[in-house]
Formats: sequence, structure tokens, C-alpha cells
Amino acid sequence: QVQLVESGGGLVQAGGSLRLSCAASGRTFSSYHMGWFRQAPGKERDFVAAISRSGIGIYYADSVKGRFTISRDSAKNTVYLQMNSLKPEDTAVYYCAAGITSQYFSSTYTSHRANDYDYWGQGTQVTVSS
Repeated sequence: QVQLVESGGGLVQAGGSLRLSCAASGRTFSSYHMGWFRQAPGKERDFVAAISRSGIGIYYADSVKGRFTISRDSAKNTVYLQMNSLKPEDTAVYYCAAGITSQYFSSTYTSHRANDYDYWGQGTQVTVSS
């Protein structure tokens, strides 16, 4: 069982930056591939970024590529999402997710599919004003 707690959301002007953090409980953090998803009002939950359990495999949605950076710190059991050059369309609730990486998969495995994640945080609101 893994519990995920996001923090770092808030209100920022367009062009600004925020860094989201997701702290994971448990001793097996290194066994999980991690992801960030977001959901705007009235819309479906969308993939944002993902990182493999090794930290080597990284995948971004086209809409955030070049602006967002995902990283993980295994010593702190934490995954981060650095968001730069924020746009009003980035406004959403951001969710952290953890997926158990099968031992048969490469350590670089990661996923953009929500169904590949087993645990979810409660979400943190990001609002970008124009």
C-alpha cells in the first residue's frame, strides 16, 4: 500500500513557475513508476508526465514538453513536477500517481495510461491567471 500526498499548487500568473511535490509513504518507492495527471473542470483526466522507477525513462505530454520537468528523489520518496512558462490552459487539479513496475519490465518502463497506475493522491489545485 502506498499513500501519496501532493503539495505545491497555487495561483500564479501566466509565464510563472510552480513546483509540485508528491511524497510517497512506504519503503518500496523504487519499485514504482510515477506519473502526474491533471483534470480541468468539465474535462477528463489527462496525462502530463511520467518517470520510470530508475528515473531514466521519462515521458511528457506534447502540451507540456519543453516547459515541465519531472524528477524523483528516492532518498526522500518524492517525485517532483517543475512547471515553467505556465499558461492559463494549464489550470487544473494535478494528481500524482504510482504504478507497480513488474519485475519483468525494464527499469526504464513508464506509462501515460491512467490504468497503469495503482495509487493516486488527492490532488492539488494549480490556477494560472492571464
